Amino acid sequence: MKSKSAEQPIAKNMLQLDQQLCFALYSANLALHKVYRKLLSQLDLTYPQYLVMLVLWERDELRVSDIGERLFLDSATLTPLLKRLEAAGLLTRYRGTADERQVIIALTAAGRTLREKAQAVPEAVICATDCSLDEIVTLKQQLEKLRGSLNDQV
Repeated sequence: MKSKSAEQPIAKNMLQLDQQLCFALYSANLALHKVYRKLLSQLDLTYPQYLVMLVLWERDELRVSDIGERLFLDSATLTPLLKRLEAAGLLTRYRGTADERQVIIALTAAGRTLREKAQAVPEAVICATDCSLDEIVTLKQQLEKLRGSLNDQV
């Protein structure tokens, strides 16, 4: 059994900024967003808009709720993003025929064409990390596991 004096330095260290998992994730996220900002400026997209487009490039004509679920965003956050993308001519919104309460999001021709321009983004991000593909895959899996564990707590 450890004495109290042996435990105190550990407790003090745990309250240092550089010991915080949240800060490591936060600061890495800031750095990653800077890389994305530079790359996405060439596509006239913000990072959240890019995420919406990624979802739609995987599967077109989705309900707003499906996009929100996939991105972990509520409709109050998602709706302004979708309106800006619609104003940019990249997607359209229409009411569902089976249920008019549902809003369906569909890519326009310009939205589908933008996919080709975005092809280089993932590779450029991987290069910016200076990590091997195996390291990237492992890190992504660890982060997904962490996200799942944390979501289970709330």
